Amino acid sequence: MSIRLSREKINYLSRKILDRLFVDDEVEFLDESNDIRLSILHSIEEEMKLYDLIDKKAIEKIESQKKPIKDGSREWEILYRKYYNDEINKLGKFF
Repeated sequence: MSIRLSREKINYLSRKILDRLFVDDEVEFLDESNDIRLSILHSIEEEMKLYDLIDKKAIEKIESQKKPIKDGSREWEILYRKYYNDEINKLGKFF
């Protein structure tokens, strides 16, 4: 259920974010634009890894149920959203 982004899409997004920052008069750049873009790219990749981990934890919780739950069923979807949100909320306590 997790979202996958290709390397090209992440590069595209990092350029778009940087372009948006360039037109904001309140943003001052202290590093070279490519260094900033690479930092943005790295941040997106790390965020995607985090959401992949949350996705895996939610699925593991569903699979650990005593009663087998069919993947794609309404019950599976409800549990997935609940467990996924539970993991997100746990993160909020740490940040």
